[in-house]
Amino acid sequence: MNVTDEAMSFADLALRPELLRALGDLGYEEPTPIQREAIPPLLEGRDLLGQAATGTGKTAAFALPVLQRMSEREQESGPVALILVPTRELAVQVSEAMHRYGKDIGARVLPIYGGQPIGRQLRALERGVDVVVATPGRALDHIGRGTLALGGLRMVVLDEADEMLDMGFAEDIEAILQDTPEDRQTVLFSATMPPRIDGIARRHLSDPVRIKIEHERPTTGESPLVRQSAYIVTRSHKPAALGRVLDVESPTAAIVFCRTRDEVDSLTETLNGRGYRAEALHGGMGQEQRDRVMGRLRTGTADLLVATDVAARGLDIEQLTHVINYDVPSAPESYVHRIGRVGRAGREGVAITLAEPREHRMLKTIERVTRSRIEIEKVPTIADLLARRLELTRAALHESLLEDDDLDRFRVVVETLTDEFDVMEVALAAVKLAHESTGAAADEEEIPEIALSPTRGRRDGGGRDAGPRDDRRGRGPSRGGMARLFVGAGRSARIRPQDLVGAIAGETRVSGRDIGAIEIADRFSLVEIPESAVQEVIDALRRTTIKGRKVTIRRDRDAH
Repeated sequence: MNVTDEAMSFADLALRPELLRALGDLGYEEPTPIQREAIPPLLEGRDLLGQAATGTGKTAAFALPVLQRMSEREQESGPVALILVPTRELAVQVSEAMHRYGKDIGARVLPIYGGQPIGRQLRALERGVDVVVATPGRALDHIGRGTLALGGLRMVVLDEADEMLDMGFAEDIEAILQDTPEDRQTVLFSATMPPRIDGIARRHLSDPVRIKIEHERPTTGESPLVRQSAYIVTRSHKPAALGRVLDVESPTAAIVFCRTRDEVDSLTETLNGRGYRAEALHGGMGQEQRDRVMGRLRTGTADLLVATDVAARGLDIEQLTHVINYDVPSAPESYVHRIGRVGRAGREGVAITLAEPREHRMLKTIERVTRSRIEIEKVPTIADLLARRLELTRAALHESLLEDDDLDRFRVVVETLTDEFDVMEVALAAVKLAHESTGAAADEEEIPEIALSPTRGRRDGGGRDAGPRDDRRGRGPSRGGMARLFVGAGRSARIRPQDLVGAIAGETRVSGRDIGAIEIADRFSLVEIPESAVQEVIDALRRTTIKGRKVTIRRDRDAH
């Protein structure tokens, strides 16, 4: 399967009018490569094995066919589709996306994950749902209770399958798939294709269409003179982080790339509300509007252009100094095209990407494909911002002293004040007024720093990210702010570190990187977790299973 028409629209994919309307309202302008390749065979009912990284548009690639097929279903109480994902965060994201796409269809989508009151999930399942988005452990729990009926399933999706295997969900996935109808349609997406993924595909997919999104490699010698960096921030802190970066960088002119028209309009409004001179540019605008926007940017009336990839095609802005990816681009070739708009004709440019923690892997893919280094930097602090703004005030005053020959008219003010105050005090007060007149007030709160494991991306023998949580040191006092849990299963039950990490990360708000040392004995295991999460983890693990069995969970009595 190879759909390569770059001008293809969502309408060309034969989607229902309700779905096309929802996509238009959300501002999606054209399908990404994975969507162009995957949607047609999925609409035909084919099984599919797709290799594509986070950020390529996988969610819509499987969500739209699921919603399209809902029109064919009879009134059944059980779900028509089950989507398995590795983490609760992804379960929420996929569920929210399907609600947005299926708003005019009346799709009933339910996320199921640990850390959420199970009573709420039970009531929703009893009322009836169309699509369940679940972490494997919680899905298996409901299947065991008899509250999640799989008999009516027509479609099963394994999203980020390699992550699920790395987190120890292999046996849970096998058990779930064994309970689904043989004639179901099965879809598997994975960023990598290790042998274990291929094994699942051979056992559970029937004559699948295989899709791999190939990456364009930039032509040798065409790399622009661009300083490339990235900031890792949560979605909720992105607008504030963008403001900090813009203030510190002070671009002459910049393009901020967004994925959708809706996001372009929203971000432009936010930036203007924060005092920037931003203009929106997307495919929903007429040619006259586009010309006006470009005129404002070229004349300096605006200094920020917030745009989609489609709208920015062919733009050549001489004074452009910065390209900012508000989202990680959907493919390395998109990244190359974007940053190629600066650093032309020997001029240096700056490319900055704001990435959510789970998009860190896509940054590594871009680095590998483009053979360039993207430096991960810390989001500027309030202190950094104040220092930068003071530097800008100093530079403006310096320029005024060098170039302004009309300062004498203010001499009388200075002379009058120096009769009463020291000349340094007068100068300090003047600088303060000049600084405050810019309206530059620092943000009130710091943006939390996201700590990435220094070994992230390096795999250990178990196929999981190697890091401090694999530490098998002997018993000792827990690290500061950490507590140790006793898990009543060990080597004799074939428990591995990734099984414990997967159970905790999949059922609670604790992420894998928050888990400390793990010690596995013959009949028990010890796991370090943040002190603040002890009760949540104990409650969650008591409600679920590890390697298919209930185990004793309690705080370790020997911990200090």
